Amino acid sequence: MIIFDSSTLILIARTDLLSPFLAGAGAEVAIPTEVARECCGVKRTLDAVMIQKALDESRIRVVAVKNRKLIAKLQVDFNLGQGEAEALALAVKEKAHLLGIDDKNGINASKLLGIPFTTAVGILVRSCEKGLLDRRDALAKLEALAEYGRYKPAIVEDARRRMGQRK
Repeated sequence: MIIFDSSTLILIARTDLLSPFLAGAGAEVAIPTEVARECCGVKRTLDAVMIQKALDESRIRVVAVKNRKLIAKLQVDFNLGQGEAEALALAVKEKAHLLGIDDKNGINASKLLGIPFTTAVGILVRSCEKGLLDRRDALAKLEALAEYGRYKPAIVEDARRRMGQRK
């Protein structure tokens, strides 16, 4: 199972990576209830509509996380928001193969908890490597991620290098 946090899911939706990712995921994709609310329950932006469509088509499943003590502990121990804590708790509960998370504190928590994780940039690079996107399209999406996300220039440059082109 692949679990997502709000930030990563929104970033891949905004850069038109959501459909190619879901098509090539090869595993069930799920989000906790709070992530669904953060992504789709507040604004009716294009990315929210895209995520809601994936939910409606059962390409992403919403899973309630019942362990409130674990969620609260994760929030306090790692200074996380509700969505990040629920995503981590769900990843622990489901023994997730992968957690999509771009939050720095969430990434640190994933490392300490031994949860395999990736970021939106990592998903883009892997999609390019798997041939789900051609290099030109992937590089354009990388520029969009650099604009929407708060990535350090070194992260963007590393992704560009891994996809076979320097700026």
